[in-house]
Amino acid sequence: MTSTRQSGKAPTLEMLRERREEILAAVARHGASNLRVYGSVARGEARPASDIDMLVDVEEGRSLLDLAALHLELEDILGFPVELGTDVKPRLRERVRAEAVVL
Repeated sequence: MTSTRQSGKAPTLEMLRERREEILAAVARHGASNLRVYGSVARGEARPASDIDMLVDVEEGRSLLDLAALHLELEDILGFPVELGTDVKPRLRERVRAEAVVL
């Protein structure tokens, strides 16, 4: 699985919403939930070189391998690089919480 960037296009929330069912199915398959998008895509400021910043909650007992597999699958589905995490640095938390969009 490799990411293929959509040539000349910027990632958008609309694009994510069009693929919502496929994205959420992948999230569930890998033991995650509560997918949130933040950063330039959530703010509507993404450019063609932007990645998609996402946070998820992970079921207890799941490993880093589950998160890595989800990361790769999301990049394949979306055609853009994805930054996937379960938390952000404390200094960024308030900003991320304010702009995060639940998919």
